[in-house]
Amino acid sequence: MEARHLRYAVALAEHEHFGRAAGELGIAQPPLSKQIADLEREVGARLFDRTRQGVFPTAAGEAFLARARRALDEIAAATADAGRAARGETGRLRLGFIASALLDPLPGVLSRFGRERPDVRLELHEMATSRSSSALVAGELDVALTLGPPRGAGAEHLVSVPVGRDHVIAVVSTVHPYAGQQSVSADQLRRQALIVSPGEDEPAVVAGLRTLLGTDSSALGGATVARDVHTIIGLAASGVGVGLGPSRMKAVPRPGVRFCEVTPRTPLPDLVLSFAARDHSPVLRAFLDTIRRNCPDVGAALNDRLRPHT
Repeated sequence: MEARHLRYAVALAEHEHFGRAAGELGIAQPPLSKQIADLEREVGARLFDRTRQGVFPTAAGEAFLARARRALDEIAAATADAGRAARGETGRLRLGFIASALLDPLPGVLSRFGRERPDVRLELHEMATSRSSSALVAGELDVALTLGPPRGAGAEHLVSVPVGRDHVIAVVSTVHPYAGQQSVSADQLRRQALIVSPGEDEPAVVAGLRTLLGTDSSALGGATVARDVHTIIGLAASGVGVGLGPSRMKAVPRPGVRFCEVTPRTPLPDLVLSFAARDHSPVLRAFLDTIRRNCPDVGAALNDRLRPHT
């Protein structure tokens, strides 16, 4: 028994006439009559009464048609679901990200992706660069936003594209002596209590700070550790010290703080989007397409990186 047999039986029941049913199905009447007869033999019961007034389902036919209609509905739903999955309209996307990515570019990307793909289940995990890198390599994430590209075993199988550049700035409370300054120097910072990211989570950031302040800086060695930019800003607002973090911190609307440039200007690792080169899932393709449209300057670099893998 095939799906077409179910469609033939349903059409015949609706039209109550072999000729009209055959016309709707786009086949000749004799083949339809034969297919219905074959179906009745397979079922082992007469499904239709043939009368002068028309063709009508028997009791067995009514029972058969009830399930046939449900089966055809399920087939149609399965076909639709398969198409939506193939277009990346359903499924799951696991995204790991550092907190500062929520300042830019994630808000615009996630908002657009959510509007266009409302049935995709987003699993969002705030993670330090070191953790999300290993999770991506292990297959626990589909996409990661990190400071600098993932490194270590397995990183060679990832595609990584810069999506943002940054440099170190300082944040202080409005009553701090530096609050009225446009910039602060490395010498000034060495004399202050500092608030920085943990070295084990963001080693590239701490390496940049060591370059700025000196590897043996006592200020850096005794710094307060904060795991995300919001905590750095909050502690600075509380007068704990001078917070050092990415320039995108300026996007945080927080009263009671002032931001200062740091001299010499110290670049931070690029904000990098990474995913497995072997991952060709439709949901990932849809997410990357959103990245291209929301961040046009990233699109060309993304296409260049993908070309060897397609």
